[in-house]
Amino acid sequence: MFMTYEWYLITDSADELSEMIIHSEQTKLYQEAYSAVYDNKNLADEIHAFARLKEQYEEVQRFGKYHPDYHRVMKQIRVDKRKLDLNEHVAALRLAENELQDLIDQVSFIIGRSVSEAVKIPSSNPFFSSDSSCGGSCGTGGGCSCSA
Repeated sequence: MFMTYEWYLITDSADELSEMIIHSEQTKLYQEAYSAVYDNKNLADEIHAFARLKEQYEEVQRFGKYHPDYHRVMKQIRVDKRKLDLNEHVAALRLAENELQDLIDQVSFIIGRSVSEAVKIPSSNPFFSSDSSCGGSCGTGGGCSCSA
């Protein structure tokens, strides 16, 4: 496929939009929060240890309570997750991630709706969800993939 002038204008506008997002306040706050977490060696080590524990958790989940490490891993995953959740730097990073994701969701929503009301827009925010197949009362108890 060869590039037309119209295609060039669209890609050029997309580049401008991505630069605006990159230089946004949300991106700046995210980068600062990310650095606060991962520049802290102890905290980064805790996060990596938790990731390894999550792998053990997935292994234990395959066998359930019959796995020899079931009780130890289940307790440790809850303790370590709570410890990370209560860390102010991790909480700030999660908040910054959500703010940046909301910005991206809003931009995607605006672009999608400018093309057509029927365009499906993937989003982490249900407000921007374009999937109206479950108008709120499907009566299937979640059979249509809604969270009833």
